[in-house]
Amino acid sequence: MSDDGVDEDAPIFAIAVAAELSGMHPQTLRQYDRLGLVVPARTQGGSRRYSVRHVEQLREVARMSGEGMSLPAIARILELEDRVRALHRQVQDLERRVRTELESRPGARVFAAGATGSVITLRHGMRARRATDIVVWRPRHALGNAPGADPDRGEDA
Repeated sequence: MSDDGVDEDAPIFAIAVAAELSGMHPQTLRQYDRLGLVVPARTQGGSRRYSVRHVEQLREVARMSGEGMSLPAIARILELEDRVRALHRQVQDLERRVRTELESRPGARVFAAGATGSVITLRHGMRARRATDIVVWRPRHALGNAPGADPDRGEDA
């Protein structure tokens, strides 16, 4: 739904109204439907019903066609715009789910390293199993020291 509460995807316009709103002839809308360019919803009786988004697409098709673009190129652009719109909705859904997850959990997530070096997620309040191997990492070359220098002693190895 848009910000003003109107569902842009609701199929509400008959072909004559959609043609008038888009500035096209109804036969052009039928042709675009046959080509798969702008495909309206259908009633149980088979009548075409266009949404506000369809009318916007029809206007965009008219503009691009007037600029000399081919119908297959226009169809690809509309397809990509639909894909972007779907991905945008998916991102919003994922952001909402992450926000809900973060709000429902009292603490931050904690991670530990597994025996093979894999990352292990720990639940809030859990501790990692103790391991017998301890690995201390020290860089071989501290910044500012020459290669081969021992950074612990400040001299060459």
